[in-house]
Amino acid sequence: MSSRNSNAAGRAHRSRLTLWLLVAVCIAPVLASYIAYYLWRPSGQVNYGTLLEPRPLPDAGLERLDGRAFRFSDVKGEWVLLTADSAACDERCRTKLVYMRQLRLAQAKESERIERVWILTDSGVPDPHLIEAHPGLQVLRARTGDVLKALPASAAPTDHIYVVDPLANLMMRFPVDPDPRRMLKDLSRLLRHSKWK
Repeated sequence: MSSRNSNAAGRAHRSRLTLWLLVAVCIAPVLASYIAYYLWRPSGQVNYGTLLEPRPLPDAGLERLDGRAFRFSDVKGEWVLLTADSAACDERCRTKLVYMRQLRLAQAKESERIERVWILTDSGVPDPHLIEAHPGLQVLRARTGDVLKALPASAAPTDHIYVVDPLANLMMRFPVDPDPRRMLKDLSRLLRHSKWK
């Protein structure tokens, strides 16, 4: 009689345990969804830079330092890192140029798909040593304000580094004093998903 009672008690204990496990399995997804919604809301934004409404940059009024005309259609098919600043190029300007150079170099074999453009906002002449430190950098002079007006900015266009896509459309802006590691992730992602070679 006692073994029968102990067997019945054991079955009752296992039944209760099974019932609680079923309740836990049913409640767990609901509980997890409440925790995820109210306590942990991951950002839906993957990119670091601000995505802009894609639009072509004006080609008119840009020329290289030697006086030859430049058009963004000249670099169609390539990604362009673009900044605008005075020829005097203060510390922030120099930092932007270094970031652009290093972002390109960090892409290794993909680096050939990236151009770097510095648009001068005044009539000054940049330091030749600065230009030498950035081989391949295209230094342009804006003869009209059209291009600078086309660069959306939180305060001034000189605050940002911009990205122009292979169709020559302005499409992204990095924040003031950006984090180069996060910029690198954005650029790597753009190159990886781009169909242009």
